[in-house]
Amino acid sequence: MTGFFSLGWRSRAPSGAVAEGRATPARTRAVRDPQTARVQRTEVARCAGPSVGTVQLVGRIGAPRVSVVIPALNEAQNLRHVLPRLPGTLYEVILVDGGSSDDTVEVTRSLCPGATIVTQRGRGKGNALSEGFAAARGDIIVMLDADGSADPGEIPKFVTALQSGTDFAKGTRFSDGGGSADITWHRRLGHTGLLALANWLYGTRYTDLCYGLNAFWIHCLPHMAIDCDGFEVETLIHLRLAKSHLSVQEVGSFEARRIFGSSNLRTVRDGFRVLGVILSERRSKDNRIARRMPEALPRELRGV
Repeated sequence: MTGFFSLGWRSRAPSGAVAEGRATPARTRAVRDPQTARVQRTEVARCAGPSVGTVQLVGRIGAPRVSVVIPALNEAQNLRHVLPRLPGTLYEVILVDGGSSDDTVEVTRSLCPGATIVTQRGRGKGNALSEGFAAARGDIIVMLDADGSADPGEIPKFVTALQSGTDFAKGTRFSDGGGSADITWHRRLGHTGLLALANWLYGTRYTDLCYGLNAFWIHCLPHMAIDCDGFEVETLIHLRLAKSHLSVQEVGSFEARRIFGSSNLRTVRDGFRVLGVILSERRSKDNRIARRMPEALPRELRGV
C-alpha cells in the first residue's frame, strides 16, 4: 500500500480503485455505502501547502481520512508559518478560534480555504480541543498547537504508528527522536516529578505527560471524555487512556520555541492543575472510562 502522505503522488490504487494525482479545487466530502461501510469517494481539504490530490476509491479504502484540530487564540502570525507546512493530503483542517482579536480566522481562511472554522463557545485549551474533536469527520484526529512549536511535517509518522495497529500515537519530547528547545529547567523539574507520580499511580511507562502533538483513531474519543478547560488536557487524556487499556505508542517529536508571542501557560498554576488531574483521576470511581466501548475500526479501514 502506498503512503497516505506522499505529496503530489500518483500511485497504483488498490484492486478496483482509481487514484488520480492532479490537484483539484474540491470541497471536502465523503459518501459511505451503509451496507458495506466503504468510502466511495473522498476529496481532501485544500490548503496553501504542498499540492493536494483527489482519491477515488471503489471498494476497499486504501488510507484513513486524517483530521487536524488546531486550537488558537491570537495566533495569526504563527499560523502564517504553521498552515503552509501541513501535509497536502489531509482530509480536513479544523481551527478552533477562542475569540481572537487579531487576524487568526482571516489568515486561516486565506491560507487554507477548505478549513472548518469553529468558534469556541467555552474557554481554555481543553474545551477548544473538545469542540474541535466534536466537529471532526475523519478516521484519525491529530492534535496540533498553533504556535509553531510542533512541526506539522511530523504528522505522517504519527499516522504511520496508528496504521501499525496502535490506538493512540502519543508525542514525546523525552525519548528517541524527541527533544525540546523550549522547556525551561524549572518546567522540566516539575514535569519530571509529575511524570514519576503518574507512572507510579497508573502503572504506565510514559516519558512525557504534557506534550501537545498527538494522534488517535476516533474510537478513542469516548474513552477520553474531556471535561477540563486548561493545559492539563493532555495529562487528562493520557491517564484516561491508561485506565481504558487502549494501546498507546510513544512517538518522538521535537518541540521548537514558539515563533511569535508569549505562551498562556503558567508554570506553577498549570502544574498544580496537572497534579489535581493526576490525583482526582486516581480516586475517581466513574466507570465511563472502563465501560464497554465500540470496537476499533476494522483493519481494512485502518489501511493495515
